[in-house]
Amino acid sequence: MQNKFYIYARKSTDVEDKQVLSIEAQLVELREFAKREGLYIAAEFIEKKSAKTTGRPIFGKLLAEIEKSGGNILAWHPDRLARNSVDGGQVVYLLDAGKIGTLKFPSFWFENTSQGKFMLSIAFGQSKYYVDNLSENTKRGLRQKVRLGLYPSHAPIGYINDVRSKTVIVNKRLTPVVLAAFELYAQGNQTLESVANFMKSKGITTKSGKQLTKDQIKRILTNPFYYGHFRYCGEVYEGKHKAVIEKRLFDRVQAVIAKRCHPQKGATAPQVFCGLLTCATCNMAITAEKKIKHQKNGNTHEYIYYRCTRKHKTITCKEPPVTEPDLAAQLSDILQGYALPESWATTLGKMLDADEHKAEQSASVFVANAQTRLANLQGKLQRLLDGYLDQDIDQQTYRTRQGELMSEKKSLEEQISKLTLAGKAWVEPMRQWLKQAVSLCEIAKSGDFAAIKDAFLKIDGLNLFLNSKKAQPTAAQNSFLPPENIWFLLRKTKEKERWMRSNFPKSSFLVLGAGLEPARLLAKTF
Repeated sequence: MQNKFYIYARKSTDVEDKQVLSIEAQLVELREFAKREGLYIAAEFIEKKSAKTTGRPIFGKLLAEIEKSGGNILAWHPDRLARNSVDGGQVVYLLDAGKIGTLKFPSFWFENTSQGKFMLSIAFGQSKYYVDNLSENTKRGLRQKVRLGLYPSHAPIGYINDVRSKTVIVNKRLTPVVLAAFELYAQGNQTLESVANFMKSKGITTKSGKQLTKDQIKRILTNPFYYGHFRYCGEVYEGKHKAVIEKRLFDRVQAVIAKRCHPQKGATAPQVFCGLLTCATCNMAITAEKKIKHQKNGNTHEYIYYRCTRKHKTITCKEPPVTEPDLAAQLSDILQGYALPESWATTLGKMLDADEHKAEQSASVFVANAQTRLANLQGKLQRLLDGYLDQDIDQQTYRTRQGELMSEKKSLEEQISKLTLAGKAWVEPMRQWLKQAVSLCEIAKSGDFAAIKDAFLKIDGLNLFLNSKKAQPTAAQNSFLPPENIWFLLRKTKEKERWMRSNFPKSSFLVLGAGLEPARLLAKTF
């Protein structure tokens, strides 16, 4: 045991392009030292793993061999053996037990005495202190980058890490693809799989060239980095990097994800109208059921019925089912009731043109109010931080509320930016609504079930109930368009127009001549 030495050489990483000469240099120095001192080398143990934590397999084999048959260790420095208290303690224990005769280091003096083991323990402690201090300095540097709005990690798809400026910059080749992916999914008729296919067709894949998984696509679509914020350690921060999408587009994508995050299991096509209606008796969802009837002459007929799921625990639902063709015809009739006549759209379009020059004044008022709200949000954020630092609120509550306030703050900033540049920002959405309202008539007559369902889903605040085989619309109680949902106002206006024409044929009816305002899209004449 006295003359048998084991060489142990280690470097801190498995990456070959880092410290490529570290192992070789250690072995050259150790072999020359052994030759000069006349030491017999029984075996060499080479490892490429950090000693910051326990669990090094080669180091474990070395200690197991020494514990089994005894021996001595030759290494470049004590920090090659251990940078944590457990591994260092094992070495000192084997010295105390007599399993290790001595340790030799070309760059460190050691004798197997009480003083020598004390100095060895100090060397191990210094190695651990170096690792801990390096970790603290690194974390402090990362926190400072975060406070400055600099993302401290690998850039997401569509961005690259600029090694010169240590910042994240836009990848001009991939950014348009990411923007198109957000716009594609925001339509509401795409899946994560189809978005992955789209991105692969544009050259965005994994490092191995495979298509991105659905989880990877979802992480992209839910990453606030793309609109100018970023998450770090569970919190949301404002970034200095360039945003590639608008917050409004990001919110639309989140709404689609939230709507589709719990898809129905076992769904079989065609079930195009599922998710559109609820039962009038028990308020349960309406599902589709396929029935196949076999005739004696060998013919088969398939029928699709829509019925209540009958999952209510206390109510026995007896609502009868309705066939898909009958339901589609009813939905088409209802949809036509919300269609805007082209003559009305023409008149309203002219009024929009006349009102555009007045929109700047309204926008300035909104911007002033939004700036006030923005200042209040900033104050709330500061008070929230003060409450967290004073330990008045827990970390989870702070992070949740901070994320909500940051999101609201970003939305307001985006609105202020847009309205500052263009005070008539409400005009274009109004024109889009007119175009959509006119198109409902054509969609209702098209017979395209998917288009009919999509049109109903775009009519916010409209609930459909199935009552005695009849589909009936009812306004949602939580409709957020004051004072009423615009689609119901349109339907009521059309009903009054028909009544007016039947009772007063010579009267004119549509809107007042004073103009069109964002909060009053359709005016009553009586």
